[in-house]
Amino acid sequence: MILCKLIDKLYPGKINWNEKTFQTPKIEAMRVMRERERIAMFSKLVVEYGIPDTYTFPTESVHEKGALNLAQVCVCLRALGIEAQSKGAGPDSYWPKKSEKNVRDFSEEQLKAGQSIISLQYGTNKGASQAGMNMGKQRKIID
Repeated sequence: MILCKLIDKLYPGKINWNEKTFQTPKIEAMRVMRERERIAMFSKLVVEYGIPDTYTFPTESVHEKGALNLAQVCVCLRALGIEAQSKGAGPDSYWPKKSEKNVRDFSEEQLKAGQSIISLQYGTNKGASQAGMNMGKQRKIID
């Protein structure tokens, strides 16, 4: 129920609170089924809100004791918070800022110039080396 209230605050008008899913059932088995329906509804609405499907979680991640995966639930809630913040809901400094597209166009000349540069990822000739080492020879202080 809390997850549905959360998504209703962020994405108003998408939940019909008069549905049977939100009514209190008399039978315990029906209560469990309706809880699962609410979780599935939350996952569907989160995707509609703009969260990639890979960040959502299956109903079993919250409801089943053997398949409890709270880490995936936290990932989904974090992604929802970041998306909500990017749409203007909540304080700006609470969640990490959503990355923005930063397209760069390089000319052919710039691309060719970049291919001739040796990156420091390939190593460097500065620092400690084996210069002056005598392999297999005795160490002599005075020659």
